[in-house]
Parts: sequence; structure tokens; C-alpha cells
Amino acid sequence: MSVNETVKFGRSKGFFETFDRRPGPIKKNMHYCPGCGHGILHKLIAEALIDLGMRDKMIVISPVGCAVFAYYYFDCGGISVPHGRAPAVATGMIRANPDSFVISYQGDGDLGAIGLNNFLQAANRGENMTVCFVNNGIYGMTSGQMAPTTLVGQKTATSPYGRSATNEGYPLKVAEMVAALESPIYVERVALTSTKNIRAARTALRKGLTYMREKRGFSLIEFLAACPVNLKKNASEADDWIENNMIPYFPLGRFKDVASDRSPIERPEPVFDKEKVVEALFPADSGLDWRKKEAKLRKELRIKCAGFGGQGVLSLGLMIAEMGQSRDINVSWLPSYGPEMRGGTANCSVVLSNNEIGSPIVKETNLLITMNQPSMDKFLPDLLPKGLLLYDRTNIERPDTDRRTYSVEAGRIAIELGNPKCANSAIMGAFAACLRGIEQVNYEEAFEEAIRKTFAKKANLVNLNIEAFRKGKESVKIENVN
Repeated sequence: MSVNETVKFGRSKGFFETFDRRPGPIKKNMHYCPGCGHGILHKLIAEALIDLGMRDKMIVISPVGCAVFAYYYFDCGGISVPHGRAPAVATGMIRANPDSFVISYQGDGDLGAIGLNNFLQAANRGENMTVCFVNNGIYGMTSGQMAPTTLVGQKTATSPYGRSATNEGYPLKVAEMVAALESPIYVERVALTSTKNIRAARTALRKGLTYMREKRGFSLIEFLAACPVNLKKNASEADDWIENNMIPYFPLGRFKDVASDRSPIERPEPVFDKEKVVEALFPADSGLDWRKKEAKLRKELRIKCAGFGGQGVLSLGLMIAEMGQSRDINVSWLPSYGPEMRGGTANCSVVLSNNEIGSPIVKETNLLITMNQPSMDKFLPDLLPKGLLLYDRTNIERPDTDRRTYSVEAGRIAIELGNPKCANSAIMGAFAACLRGIEQVNYEEAFEEAIRKTFAKKANLVNLNIEAFRKGKESVKIENVN
């Protein structure tokens, strides 16, 4: 710039001076197509961050979509999250640090399709965030497929004959839907087309951000924005198309503004003090003591529990994890929620370790617990050569294996006790006996504590499961010693 030039309106300080995060040689310009609404909205946000004094505490969450790289540009906190999960991540940030500010920046596919439930639940909880919803009626980044907001009759890559209300349903009116919920405080739809509309959008954005700064609650601003490339129009034609086609179906205006009726949100403060967390997890009257330590494990145990859905396989894994946690052992529990939950091989993975656990995923297993034949057939090949196998011989044929093998008639024990669902506790008893054999440590008291904690809200089942546990422990059978 020469000494005779004066910059009257420069780039907002809400933007980086140079976009060094952007790959390639272009460090001054954005990557959006000419006429795209994202660039306009980015400018409105950047100016508001500075004018409202919110930059230092602001986090802009980028969507999966054309604005996935928003963090290239804003000089504030930024994070990119999985498709549709921006409101869930924003919730975690706000709950962990209530003094932070979060913009959830989302497109019509990210918010209205894969992320709709995350978005609606955050709105219904009244999380203190501002959602900037960019509605251009089409999928921009992935070549122009039909979006949840595509208009009836509009042709796209996946609706070449035009959207059909009969076949694909009507476009989602997100603003109207959110305004019908009790918790949200502010909902408005604006457009990024004419100067008049952009000025109204600027005002709406600042109102939503101001309400967030005052901790009033959840705000949604829906921005009708152009996507010239996928609409196959130039910038001016795309804006005209929004004015003539989108606005009649998605009318502009304020659908809700009740912030003045709401007090600032005051949620319980998060607890980070270790001693207070321990007191909450182990109340004085619970009989549990997390400081009660046994001898440490000799090695990390990577356990797979598997059986029919409904046999209590996931509860079995949870009880094992509870046992380890009560003895100051690091634990992880990872369930499998697939169609097999209705039969076949429902399973969960449990890791018990003296050290930090690298991954909760158990592929190579050193302790396999199976409660049905399909699980034995599926997971036995994953058991390490020196691993231990424990199975319910009520339902499973004796396997042909050279692994160290234990069995127990857990199903028969449960039936004799009058409740087939306590077979998992009988397996727990057998597991306790096996663990004592391989670790030379008595964890039986810890197992009983875990059962009591698991069934604490079902007092009538505690004694039954304790009895099943003890019978399983007494009747375990060694079938093969490797």
C-alpha cells in the first residue's frame, strides 16, 4: 500500500490477517465459490466477534460440508467435528466450561439430515449456544444431491425429475420446528441475498450472540444462502432464485424471541476435584471403598464376553469392569450394538490393566467368555495360544482346543434358582475362580460388591445373583490345562 492510500474498511480483526492454515500458496482469499453465501456469513461472524468482545472466549465448530475449513479463517477457537455432531460437541464444551461461547455452524445436510437428532436434542435442552444454519436447498460439497431442504420440483443430482412430495416428502422447515420447542429462546430466518436482507441477517446474528453472552439459552438463525455452482446459475441469478423460490416456501422473519422472559442459565458447576468425584462415585453408606487395593494384576487382561442377546452379556462385562474399578485397576468396557443383539453373537470387550489402556478394542483375546455356540465358533480363533477359555457347558459343546479351558453349567444353575437371567452371575463366579487360579489373588469380595452395585436398584435380584455367583464359583470345572 502506498503512503497516499487509506484503508477505510479493512478485513475484520475477527479474521486472521493471513490464512496460514489454508494449504497451498493462496493465503489471503477464502476457498468458497463466487457468490457462495458462506463468505458473506463468515464476514458477519468475524465482525460480530470483535464488536461484541467475544473473540477470546469463542469457539466456532465447523461442519462437514463446504464450511468444513472455517477454522482456516476465524481468529478464535475452532474445531472440526464428525458429520452432524456439532451440537453434541458444543454441549460438551459449554458444560465443561460454561463461560465459553460456541457457534455451531452447520449446513442443511449436516444439521437437517445426519445431525438432526443431535441438533434437536441440544435445542430441547436449551444449551447456551448459537446455531448458524446455512440453508441453500442443496448439497454443495458433494456435487449437488437433494438435501432435506430441497424444494418440491427442484431437480438435483439425486432427484433428476424433481423432488416429489409423495416420494421424498416435503422440505424441512427447521426454524418453525425449533420455534415449537419450549427451551429455545430465539429463532429467526434471514437471507444472504440483497443488501437489505444481509443487514437484517447481521442484526439477527448479533442478537443471537448477545443472548448467548448473557447466558439466556439456545438460539437458531437460519440463513438462506446461494450455491451458484450446484444451482447452475451465476451469483445474481442464484440470489434471484432464492428470492423467487425459496423465500415463498421458507418465509423470512422472527419465529420466537422470549429471551427477556428467561433468567440466565445457572447449571450445577462441573466437579473436577478428584476427592469430590470419588465421594460421588463411592458414597460413605455404599460399603464400597475405592482405596481398598488388592495385589496388582500380573498382566493386562483383554477379555471378550459373548453370547445371545438377552443373556446379560453386556451386564457381565459391566460387572467385571466394576470389579476392577473397585480395586483401583484401570478398566475399559466397550459394547457391541449390532443386529446380533437380537440373537447370534452379542458381545462386549473389557480390559483390566495396571497401566493406562491404549485401546478398548479387543481383537487378540487372552480371556474369552462365551455363553452360546455361535460365540464360541466366532471368537475362539481370536484367543491367544496361552489364553484362557471359560464357557457355559449348558449350551456349548466341549471345544477341541489346546487353550487352557474352564467350564461351568451357568444356564442350569440359573434355571435351578428360578431365573434364567442370572446365568451371567454364575459365569462371574466361575470367572472369579479362574482369576484366583491364574493371578493368585482373591477378588471374590470385589465381584460380590460389583453384583450388588449393578443390581442396586433391583434389591430383589441382589441375593439371587449373589447365590448364582457362589454356585458358579463352586462348580467351575477345569477341562484342559495348557
